[in-house]
Amino acid sequence: MTAPSTPAPITADGAEDATVKLEFDDNTLLIQLFGSHHAHLARIEQALDVSLNARGNVLTVAGDSGGVKVARAVLDGLYKRLKDGMDVDRDDVDAALRMIGPGGAGNIDDDPVIRTRKRHISPRSPTQAAYIRAIDEAELVFGLGPAGTGKTYLAVAKAVEKLIGGEVDRIILSRPAVEAGEQLGFLPGDMREKVDPYLRPIYDALHDMLPTQQVAKRMERGEIEVAPLAFMRGRTLANAFVILDEAQNTSAVQMKMFLTRLGENSRMVVTGDLSQVDLPRGTRSGLREAVDILEGNETIAVVRFTDSDVVRHPLVARIVGAYEAVERRRGTGARYKKGDGEKPDT
Repeated sequence: MTAPSTPAPITADGAEDATVKLEFDDNTLLIQLFGSHHAHLARIEQALDVSLNARGNVLTVAGDSGGVKVARAVLDGLYKRLKDGMDVDRDDVDAALRMIGPGGAGNIDDDPVIRTRKRHISPRSPTQAAYIRAIDEAELVFGLGPAGTGKTYLAVAKAVEKLIGGEVDRIILSRPAVEAGEQLGFLPGDMREKVDPYLRPIYDALHDMLPTQQVAKRMERGEIEVAPLAFMRGRTLANAFVILDEAQNTSAVQMKMFLTRLGENSRMVVTGDLSQVDLPRGTRSGLREAVDILEGNETIAVVRFTDSDVVRHPLVARIVGAYEAVERRRGTGARYKKGDGEKPDT
Protein backbone atom coordinates (compact mmCIF):
# COMPACT_ATOMS: atom_id res chain seq x y z
CA MET A 1 0.00 0.00 0.00
CA THR A 2 1.34 3.40 -0.98
CA ALA A 3 0.00 6.81 -0.06
CA PRO A 4 1.23 9.79 -2.08
CA SER A 5 -0.31 13.01 -0.79
CA THR A 6 -0.94 16.40 -2.34
CA PRO A 7 0.10 19.67 -0.67
CA ALA A 8 -2.37 20.89 1.95
CA PRO A 9 -3.89 24.31 1.11
CA ILE A 10 -4.90 26.81 3.76
CA THR A 11 -8.58 27.72 3.63
CA ALA A 12 -9.98 31.19 4.21
CA ASP A 13 -10.76 30.57 7.87
CA GLY A 14 -7.23 29.35 8.54
CA ALA A 15 -8.10 25.64 8.75
CA GLU A 16 -5.76 23.37 6.82
CA ASP A 17 -7.28 21.04 4.23
CA ALA A 18 -5.55 18.00 2.81
CA THR A 19 -5.99 15.36 0.13
CA VAL A 20 -4.32 11.96 0.29
CA LYS A 21 -4.41 9.14 -2.25
CA LEU A 22 -4.07 5.61 -0.91
CA GLU A 23 -3.16 2.83 -3.35
CA PHE A 24 -3.78 -0.78 -2.26
CA ASP A 25 -1.76 -3.62 -3.76
CA ASP A 26 -4.31 -6.44 -3.23
CA ASN A 27 -7.66 -5.79 -4.89
CA THR A 28 -9.15 -8.98 -3.42
CA LEU A 29 -9.17 -7.41 0.05
CA LEU A 30 -10.94 -4.21 -0.94
CA ILE A 31 -14.48 -5.59 -0.73
CA GLN A 32 -13.98 -6.27 2.98
CA LEU A 33 -12.03 -3.06 3.54
CA PHE A 34 -14.61 -0.83 1.87
CA GLY A 35 -17.63 -2.83 3.07
CA SER A 36 -20.78 -3.84 1.24
CA HIS A 37 -21.87 -0.87 -0.90
CA HIS A 38 -18.92 1.02 0.64
CA ALA A 39 -20.63 0.96 4.06
CA HIS A 40 -17.30 1.01 5.93
CA LEU A 41 -16.14 4.05 3.98
CA ALA A 42 -19.41 5.82 4.75
CA ARG A 43 -18.93 5.08 8.45
CA ILE A 44 -15.43 6.58 8.40
CA GLU A 45 -16.68 9.62 6.46
CA GLN A 46 -19.43 10.24 9.01
CA ALA A 47 -17.17 9.76 12.03
CA LEU A 48 -14.31 11.97 10.79
CA ASP A 49 -16.09 14.44 8.49
CA VAL A 50 -13.92 13.53 5.51
CA SER A 51 -14.68 12.58 1.92
CA LEU A 52 -13.62 9.16 0.61
CA ASN A 53 -13.71 8.45 -3.13
CA ALA A 54 -12.73 4.98 -4.43
CA ARG A 55 -11.63 4.38 -8.01
CA GLY A 56 -10.26 0.91 -8.62
CA ASN A 57 -7.55 0.22 -6.07
CA VAL A 58 -6.98 3.93 -5.35
CA LEU A 59 -8.84 5.69 -2.55
CA THR A 60 -8.81 9.49 -2.28
CA VAL A 61 -9.23 10.97 1.19
CA ALA A 62 -10.05 14.68 1.44
CA GLY A 63 -10.99 17.04 4.24
CA ASP A 64 -9.53 18.74 7.29
CA SER A 65 -5.92 17.64 7.69
CA GLY A 66 -6.56 16.18 11.14
CA GLY A 67 -9.47 14.08 9.92
CA VAL A 68 -7.54 12.97 6.84
CA LYS A 69 -4.62 11.87 9.01
CA VAL A 70 -6.87 9.77 11.25
CA ALA A 71 -8.79 8.30 8.27
CA ARG A 72 -5.52 7.30 6.64
CA ALA A 73 -4.35 5.61 9.84
CA VAL A 74 -7.70 3.81 10.26
CA LEU A 75 -7.65 2.50 6.68
CA ASP A 76 -4.00 1.52 6.95
CA GLY A 77 -4.66 -0.40 10.17
CA LEU A 78 -7.73 -2.19 8.78
CA TYR A 79 -5.88 -3.11 5.57
CA LYS A 80 -2.99 -4.54 7.59
CA ARG A 81 -5.51 -6.56 9.58
CA LEU A 82 -6.85 -8.04 6.33
CA LYS A 83 -3.32 -8.75 5.10
CA ASP A 84 -2.71 -10.65 8.35
CA GLY A 85 -5.63 -12.95 7.57
CA MET A 86 -8.21 -11.42 9.91
CA ASP A 87 -11.67 -10.22 8.96
CA VAL A 88 -12.96 -6.64 9.02
CA ASP A 89 -16.59 -5.93 9.86
CA ARG A 90 -18.48 -2.87 11.06
CA ASP A 91 -17.45 -3.45 14.67
CA ASP A 92 -13.79 -3.58 13.60
CA VAL A 93 -14.18 -0.26 11.80
CA ASP A 94 -15.74 1.28 14.91
CA ALA A 95 -12.95 -0.20 17.02
CA ALA A 96 -10.28 1.30 14.75
CA LEU A 97 -11.96 4.69 14.96
CA ARG A 98 -11.96 4.46 18.77
CA MET A 99 -8.36 3.28 18.92
CA ILE A 100 -6.93 5.83 16.49
CA GLY A 101 -9.30 8.79 16.81
CA PRO A 102 -9.44 11.45 19.55
CA GLY A 103 -8.45 9.90 22.88
CA GLY A 104 -7.05 6.83 21.16
CA ALA A 105 -3.51 5.54 21.00
CA GLY A 106 -2.90 6.93 17.51
CA ASN A 107 -2.32 3.55 15.84
CA ILE A 108 -3.35 -0.09 16.08
CA ASP A 109 -0.17 -1.74 14.82
CA ASP A 110 1.17 -2.43 18.31
CA ASP A 111 -2.12 -3.45 19.90
CA PRO A 112 -2.06 -6.85 21.60
CA VAL A 113 -3.98 -9.66 19.88
CA ILE A 114 -5.37 -12.62 21.83
CA ARG A 115 -5.14 -15.86 19.84
CA THR A 116 -7.44 -18.77 20.68
CA ARG A 117 -8.51 -21.87 18.74
CA LYS A 118 -11.65 -20.26 17.33
CA ARG A 119 -10.88 -16.55 17.26
CA HIS A 120 -8.23 -13.86 17.18
CA ILE A 121 -9.39 -11.03 19.41
CA SER A 122 -8.14 -7.45 19.10
CA PRO A 123 -8.88 -4.67 21.61
CA ARG A 124 -11.72 -2.38 20.60
CA SER A 125 -10.80 0.59 22.75
CA PRO A 126 -7.59 2.00 24.25
CA THR A 127 -8.73 0.85 27.69
CA GLN A 128 -9.18 -2.70 26.41
CA ALA A 129 -5.63 -2.60 25.03
CA ALA A 130 -4.34 -1.39 28.42
CA TYR A 131 -6.33 -4.15 30.14
CA ILE A 132 -4.84 -6.90 27.97
CA ARG A 133 -1.33 -5.59 28.59
CA ALA A 134 -2.02 -5.39 32.32
CA ILE A 135 -3.09 -9.05 32.38
CA ASP A 136 0.17 -9.98 30.66
CA GLU A 137 2.30 -7.97 33.06
CA ALA A 138 0.63 -8.09 36.51
CA GLU A 139 -0.08 -11.06 38.74
CA LEU A 140 -3.37 -9.57 39.93
CA VAL A 141 -5.60 -7.33 37.80
CA PHE A 142 -8.83 -5.57 38.77
CA GLY A 143 -11.09 -4.67 35.84
CA LEU A 144 -13.74 -2.15 36.91
CA GLY A 145 -16.55 -0.66 34.85
CA PRO A 146 -19.99 -1.02 33.30
CA ALA A 147 -21.47 -3.94 31.40
CA GLY A 148 -20.46 -4.37 27.78
CA THR A 149 -16.87 -3.17 28.11
CA GLY A 150 -15.33 -6.63 27.64
CA LYS A 151 -13.94 -7.07 31.16
CA THR A 152 -14.92 -10.72 31.55
CA TYR A 153 -14.76 -11.68 27.88
CA LEU A 154 -11.16 -10.51 27.45
CA ALA A 155 -10.10 -12.12 30.73
CA VAL A 156 -11.54 -15.48 29.60
CA ALA A 157 -9.85 -15.06 26.21
CA LYS A 158 -6.45 -14.46 27.86
CA ALA A 159 -7.02 -17.45 30.14
CA VAL A 160 -7.74 -19.72 27.16
CA GLU A 161 -4.72 -18.36 25.28
CA LYS A 162 -2.43 -19.12 28.21
CA LEU A 163 -3.95 -22.57 28.71
CA ILE A 164 -3.54 -23.72 25.10
CA GLY A 165 -0.07 -22.15 25.07
CA GLY A 166 0.98 -24.25 28.07
CA GLU A 167 1.63 -21.25 30.33
CA VAL A 168 -0.89 -22.48 32.92
CA ASP A 169 -2.28 -25.94 33.68
CA ARG A 170 -5.86 -24.92 34.32
CA ILE A 171 -8.44 -22.16 34.31
CA ILE A 172 -10.59 -21.43 37.37
CA LEU A 173 -13.69 -19.30 36.69
CA SER A 174 -15.89 -18.14 39.54
CA ARG A 175 -18.80 -15.84 40.38
CA PRO A 176 -20.68 -15.15 43.61
CA ALA A 177 -24.21 -16.59 43.43
CA VAL A 178 -25.67 -13.57 45.16
CA GLU A 179 -29.22 -13.97 43.92
CA ALA A 180 -29.49 -17.25 45.83
CA GLY A 181 -27.44 -15.93 48.73
CA GLU A 182 -25.06 -18.81 47.98
CA GLN A 183 -27.67 -20.93 49.79
CA LEU A 184 -28.16 -23.14 46.76
CA GLY A 185 -29.78 -26.16 48.38
CA PHE A 186 -33.37 -25.14 47.74
CA LEU A 187 -32.87 -24.94 43.96
CA PRO A 188 -33.85 -28.01 41.88
CA GLY A 189 -31.27 -30.31 40.29
CA ASP A 190 -27.73 -31.39 41.12
CA MET A 191 -25.04 -28.90 42.14
CA ARG A 192 -24.00 -28.10 38.56
CA GLU A 193 -27.63 -27.44 37.57
CA LYS A 194 -28.02 -25.21 40.62
CA VAL A 195 -25.07 -22.94 39.83
CA ASP A 196 -25.13 -22.96 36.01
CA PRO A 197 -27.57 -20.02 35.66
CA TYR A 198 -25.15 -17.76 37.55
CA LEU A 199 -22.17 -18.87 35.48
CA ARG A 200 -23.77 -18.85 32.02
CA PRO A 201 -21.94 -15.70 30.80
CA ILE A 202 -18.62 -17.41 31.53
CA TYR A 203 -19.68 -20.55 29.63
CA ASP A 204 -20.72 -18.37 26.68
CA ALA A 205 -17.29 -16.73 26.57
CA LEU A 206 -15.54 -20.12 26.76
CA HIS A 207 -17.50 -21.45 23.79
CA ASP A 208 -16.48 -18.38 21.79
CA MET A 209 -12.80 -19.29 22.31
CA LEU A 210 -12.78 -23.09 22.03
CA PRO A 211 -14.73 -25.73 20.08
CA THR A 212 -17.60 -27.17 22.11
CA GLN A 213 -16.02 -30.63 22.33
CA GLN A 214 -12.76 -29.18 23.65
CA VAL A 215 -14.60 -27.21 26.33
CA ALA A 216 -16.37 -30.38 27.48
CA LYS A 217 -13.19 -32.49 27.46
CA ARG A 218 -11.12 -29.89 29.30
CA MET A 219 -13.84 -29.52 31.92
CA GLU A 220 -13.97 -33.30 32.38
CA ARG A 221 -10.18 -33.38 32.87
CA GLY A 222 -10.31 -30.49 35.32
CA GLU A 223 -8.33 -28.16 33.06
CA ILE A 224 -11.29 -25.76 33.09
CA GLU A 225 -13.30 -25.40 36.28
CA VAL A 226 -16.35 -23.21 36.67
CA ALA A 227 -17.55 -22.89 40.24
CA PRO A 228 -19.35 -20.51 42.61
CA LEU A 229 -17.20 -18.44 44.93
CA ALA A 230 -18.24 -20.48 47.98
CA PHE A 231 -16.31 -23.46 46.54
CA MET A 232 -12.98 -21.61 46.64
CA ARG A 233 -12.54 -21.84 50.41
CA GLY A 234 -9.49 -23.74 51.64
CA ARG A 235 -7.86 -24.12 48.22
CA THR A 236 -4.49 -22.95 46.87
CA LEU A 237 -4.68 -22.30 43.13
CA ALA A 238 -1.20 -22.87 41.66
CA ASN A 239 -0.29 -22.91 37.93
CA ALA A 240 -3.70 -21.49 37.17
CA PHE A 241 -5.43 -18.55 35.54
CA VAL A 242 -8.12 -17.52 37.99
CA ILE A 243 -11.04 -15.19 37.20
CA LEU A 244 -13.62 -13.82 39.63
CA ASP A 245 -16.53 -12.20 37.80
CA GLU A 246 -19.24 -9.93 39.27
CA ALA A 247 -16.89 -9.30 42.18
CA GLN A 248 -18.83 -6.23 43.32
CA ASN A 249 -21.20 -8.73 44.94
CA THR A 250 -18.59 -10.18 47.28
CA SER A 251 -18.33 -9.23 50.92
CA ALA A 252 -14.99 -8.08 52.31
CA VAL A 253 -14.49 -11.51 53.93
CA GLN A 254 -15.24 -13.35 50.68
CA MET A 255 -12.89 -11.14 48.68
CA LYS A 256 -10.01 -11.61 51.12
CA MET A 257 -10.61 -15.36 51.02
CA PHE A 258 -10.54 -15.41 47.23
CA LEU A 259 -7.45 -13.22 46.80
CA THR A 260 -5.47 -15.36 49.22
CA ARG A 261 -6.12 -18.46 47.06
CA LEU A 262 -3.48 -17.24 44.58
CA GLY A 263 -0.65 -19.76 44.29
CA GLU A 264 2.67 -20.11 42.48
CA ASN A 265 2.83 -19.36 38.75
CA SER A 266 -0.75 -18.11 38.71
CA ARG A 267 -2.57 -15.09 37.37
CA MET A 268 -5.77 -13.64 38.84
CA VAL A 269 -8.27 -11.26 37.23
CA VAL A 270 -11.11 -9.77 39.28
CA THR A 271 -13.90 -7.97 37.41
CA GLY A 272 -16.93 -6.02 38.55
CA ASP A 273 -19.13 -2.96 38.27
CA LEU A 274 -19.39 -0.94 41.47
CA SER A 275 -22.57 0.76 40.27
CA GLN A 276 -24.37 -2.62 40.23
CA VAL A 277 -23.94 -3.91 43.78
CA ASP A 278 -26.64 -6.40 44.86
CA LEU A 279 -25.44 -6.98 48.41
CA PRO A 280 -27.78 -6.43 51.37
CA ARG A 281 -28.10 -2.81 52.39
CA GLY A 282 -25.23 -1.71 54.61
CA THR A 283 -22.82 -4.40 53.38
CA ARG A 284 -19.70 -2.86 51.87
CA SER A 285 -18.53 -4.36 48.59
CA GLY A 286 -15.43 -6.49 48.97
CA LEU A 287 -14.32 -5.33 45.53
CA ARG A 288 -14.32 -1.68 46.58
CA GLU A 289 -12.42 -2.46 49.76
CA ALA A 290 -9.83 -4.56 47.93
CA VAL A 291 -9.16 -1.83 45.38
CA ASP A 292 -8.88 0.79 48.12
CA ILE A 293 -6.37 -1.36 50.02
CA LEU A 294 -4.31 -2.81 47.16
CA GLU A 295 -4.18 -0.15 44.45
CA GLY A 296 -0.66 1.19 44.07
CA ASN A 297 1.09 -2.12 44.66
CA GLU A 298 3.57 -2.58 41.81
CA THR A 299 2.48 -6.17 41.10
CA ILE A 300 -1.22 -5.26 41.01
CA ALA A 301 -3.00 -3.40 38.18
CA VAL A 302 -6.33 -1.60 38.32
CA VAL A 303 -7.98 -0.82 34.97
CA ARG A 304 -11.11 1.36 34.93
CA PHE A 305 -13.53 1.21 32.02
CA THR A 306 -16.15 3.86 31.28
CA ASP A 307 -19.29 3.98 29.14
CA SER A 308 -17.09 5.11 26.22
CA ASP A 309 -15.54 1.61 26.27
CA VAL A 310 -18.88 -0.18 25.83
CA VAL A 311 -18.49 -2.36 22.74
CA ARG A 312 -21.89 -4.00 22.58
CA HIS A 313 -24.79 -2.56 20.59
CA PRO A 314 -24.43 1.26 20.45
CA LEU A 315 -27.69 1.55 22.38
CA VAL A 316 -26.01 -0.12 25.40
CA ALA A 317 -23.53 2.75 25.70
CA ARG A 318 -26.39 5.25 25.57
CA ILE A 319 -28.33 3.31 28.22
CA VAL A 320 -25.29 3.21 30.52
CA GLY A 321 -24.72 6.94 29.99
CA ALA A 322 -28.38 7.77 30.68
CA TYR A 323 -28.42 5.82 33.95
CA GLU A 324 -25.16 7.43 35.07
CA ALA A 325 -26.60 10.88 34.32
CA VAL A 326 -29.68 10.14 36.46
CA GLU A 327 -27.50 8.84 39.29
CA ARG A 328 -25.43 12.01 39.20
CA ARG A 329 -28.56 14.17 39.35
CA ARG A 330 -29.81 12.17 42.33
CA GLY A 331 -26.45 12.50 44.03
CA THR A 332 -25.84 8.74 43.99
CA GLY A 333 -22.88 8.93 41.62
CA ALA A 334 -20.89 10.84 44.24
CA ARG A 335 -21.29 7.97 46.70
CA TYR A 336 -19.93 5.46 44.21
CA LYS A 337 -16.97 7.72 43.44
CA LYS A 338 -16.18 8.07 47.10
CA GLY A 339 -15.80 4.30 47.19
CA ASP A 340 -18.69 3.20 49.39
CA GLY A 341 -19.61 0.49 46.92
CA GLU A 342 -23.10 -0.01 48.41
CA LYS A 343 -26.33 0.99 46.82
CA PRO A 344 -27.54 4.31 48.23
CA ASP A 345 -30.74 4.64 50.18
CA THR A 346 -33.71 5.72 48.09
